[in-house]
Amino acid sequence: MTTFAHQHIESIAIGRSFSQAEMELFISENYRSVRIHDARQVELEQGEAFIFDYGVVVFWGVREDSKQSLLAKLSPYIVDTKHSPDFEQYAFSEQTETIKMHADIISFANENNLERLAVSHALAQSVKLAEFERVAQGVILAHEYIPKALAETGKVPMSRKDIAKSRGVLFGARGDILLNFNLLDTPEFFWDYPELETLYSLVEKYLDIQPRINVLNKKLEAIHELLDMLASEQNHKHSSLLEWIIIILIALEIVLFIG
Repeated sequence: MTTFAHQHIESIAIGRSFSQAEMELFISENYRSVRIHDARQVELEQGEAFIFDYGVVVFWGVREDSKQSLLAKLSPYIVDTKHSPDFEQYAFSEQTETIKMHADIISFANENNLERLAVSHALAQSVKLAEFERVAQGVILAHEYIPKALAETGKVPMSRKDIAKSRGVLFGARGDILLNFNLLDTPEFFWDYPELETLYSLVEKYLDIQPRINVLNKKLEAIHELLDMLASEQNHKHSSLLEWIIIILIALEIVLFIG
């Protein structure tokens, strides 16, 4: 029976994903656990953890030493480990008649692990979304000088090689987010447990997940516009180079003809 001596929740994004088969084997051999769709519930000495396939772990009522111990044991199975994991903290109150979330405190009956998993889905999506937001914002800030330079001088002060590298970074960030964007959809878990979707929706609404997704989409559009801008500049430089080569060849031909 899982006990919750410490009434807090921590959601941590520790990597892109997990090496699924190896991690599943390790967890099944070392912990009491159960697989529920794209998450695995793991019982700890006090509290429990929900491990999501996309590199997020949500801890319920787990002591710091137990949390760090599990994270250390999971580290060999993380794909693209994050040196500075994104994390969010909340608290929860058990055995309340009214389901609500206020001041980062979740109040609900908390009768079984499925209710906690329903909440964990929203918490895991929120911290994964925070990762996407940080990546998109970082890429935009790193390249914000480009539209400014274009507005002031009419050209981008970069070589073709630098432009190609920047396009690679921008395209990589945008593609990585878009390829994983389905993680922010309503989880398939609720196809089998539709009665728990209300609990998930309540937490998802409190965390502003949909408005944040809309803002992220606008940031991705900004990245796309930067890509188009760099592509146009690269084509312009290439066309100018070809024009100069043609001019030089014509001039040489005229000199040879006259001579």
